[in-house]
Amino acid sequence: MTMAITAEISDALAARRPVVALESTIITHGMPYPQNLETARAVEAAIRDAGAVPATIAVLDGTLHIGLDAPALDALAQRADAWKLSRADLAVAMATGRTGATTVSATMIAAHRAGIAVFATGGIGGVHQGADQSFDISADLNELARTPVTVVAAGAKAILDLPKTLEVLETLGVPVITYQSDEFPAFWSRRSGLPAPLRLDRPDDIAAAALARAELGLPGGQLIANPIPEAEEIPTETLAPIIARAQAEAETAGITGKSVTPFLLQRIFELTEGRSLAANIGLVLNNARLAADIAISMARLGN
Repeated sequence: MTMAITAEISDALAARRPVVALESTIITHGMPYPQNLETARAVEAAIRDAGAVPATIAVLDGTLHIGLDAPALDALAQRADAWKLSRADLAVAMATGRTGATTVSATMIAAHRAGIAVFATGGIGGVHQGADQSFDISADLNELARTPVTVVAAGAKAILDLPKTLEVLETLGVPVITYQSDEFPAFWSRRSGLPAPLRLDRPDDIAAAALARAELGLPGGQLIANPIPEAEEIPTETLAPIIARAQAEAETAGITGKSVTPFLLQRIFELTEGRSLAANIGLVLNNARLAADIAISMARLGN
């Protein structure tokens, strides 16, 4: 396998210093240019400011990169033809020399392969609306059940069927831990109306839980659901009709598979007049800071 790790990340891992993995589909499929590049740089800076090392992950011309330098990050942010890589197509992209951005599942695989235990993202994928007919369920859920990485997200994306997503995670044995809240967050909104399966209030406790899972020999990671900051959220009652309209438009247009999420995010961006993008940026930065704190705790407790 062709994998390139930057010297900074390699040195940090060798010294058991805290490192936080970052996905790249938020760059290629989650935000327009140049906000995607600005956000990617801001997220990396937030992790550094918190005392950890950022590791943005992507496949460039067939090479799996653990960490991107400034020119590579800039080029990826402007690529219109980057594949959206999950567990199913990660190896094919590498074998055929493609360029692709890693989803949650692919980022978890790459992070674990590199020795990185904590990963910050926006929101995980899950069970799509109408999955009882389409069987459209994100590979992120199975990845959480099999790959030992702690994933910090603002819950699952609000366009999904959140109750069914939580039910699948429970069936798979994935710990869903809400940070400092008794309610599971709904991505752009702090509240979903669903109780938190588990709650922890300190990064040290989250890190200790991950280490305890490893000691028990339990497979898989844990999902840390970190509510968006109150000042940046869009309330559920405001978003619900907008999401419903976007989903109806996607169904009418016959949009399916991996194209659904980018379409819905774009329509919600348009229908909220850009407010969803601002909220997205805020929650990603919030998740990055918490992930850095968890990585620092894990490095200290594990050494």
